[in-house]
Amino acid sequence: MTAQPPAPTCVRHPNRPTGLACTRCGRPSCPECLRPAAVGQHCVDCLRQGQRDVAPVRTVAGAPVARASLPYVTYALIAINVAIYAITAVQAQSLMANRASALFIDWMLYPPAVAGGEWWRVIGSGFLHYGPIHLLLNMFALYVIGRDGELVLGRLRYLAVYLVSLLGGSAAVMVFAQDSFTAGASGAVYGLFGAITVILIRLRQNPNQMLILIGINVFISFSLPGISLWGHLGGLAAGTLATLGILFLPGWLRVKSQETARLVGWIAVAALALVSFGVIGATAMSLA
Repeated sequence: MTAQPPAPTCVRHPNRPTGLACTRCGRPSCPECLRPAAVGQHCVDCLRQGQRDVAPVRTVAGAPVARASLPYVTYALIAINVAIYAITAVQAQSLMANRASALFIDWMLYPPAVAGGEWWRVIGSGFLHYGPIHLLLNMFALYVIGRDGELVLGRLRYLAVYLVSLLGGSAAVMVFAQDSFTAGASGAVYGLFGAITVILIRLRQNPNQMLILIGINVFISFSLPGISLWGHLGGLAAGTLATLGILFLPGWLRVKSQETARLVGWIAVAALALVSFGVIGATAMSLA
């Protein structure tokens, strides 16, 4: 009588004889280690390898697409702005006249003060607001525009565009409005207006609505007194250029790999930040 060969055992559980095998790699596997597939069944090792081999879906900016992505950076920026406003209101003991607070006085953008060494004003001023209506308008615009911008650009690029827009607005104020006292997130929000317009063009969508919105807001900035025209225009220019650098510059340079394209985008954003700092520094030296 011929002896039967021993039954194969599961590659992951050597103590379990099995008559099943993975239809992808052919290795024997027990029912616990197999998963249904379009054709046959695959072992868990082949499933993991397949997941690693599939390239993640990315947006036009190279950001990974999440199925249920929440705009955490937008929410965080809104929370920071609201928290700083609350601090100024408490210090001033007034919800409406919060500009009398010590923090507001220390952070508002005043070019001669920046020239005197108070460099934090170029960033801090972007988180101050003159009263609750000013805060509400800017935060509503940030919420509406920021969600889509963060989804397409990715969180880090979106935050970088926001901060570069803020810097661009401060740089324009330093050059063209040297006797003004400026505060507000409007420069950064205008930068996001420009960013969304560039995104729509990159996606081959009609940007007319955004262009009309920008035109209306620029007209208001020209028409009404007390509004920082140069802060708005500087932020708009910086945000637009930064997003162009992320979405279009790699194509203009004929960059082929996604990794290099993302690097080119970051270099463009960093260059804009350096230019803004350079303009601020040069202006501060001339005022000192």
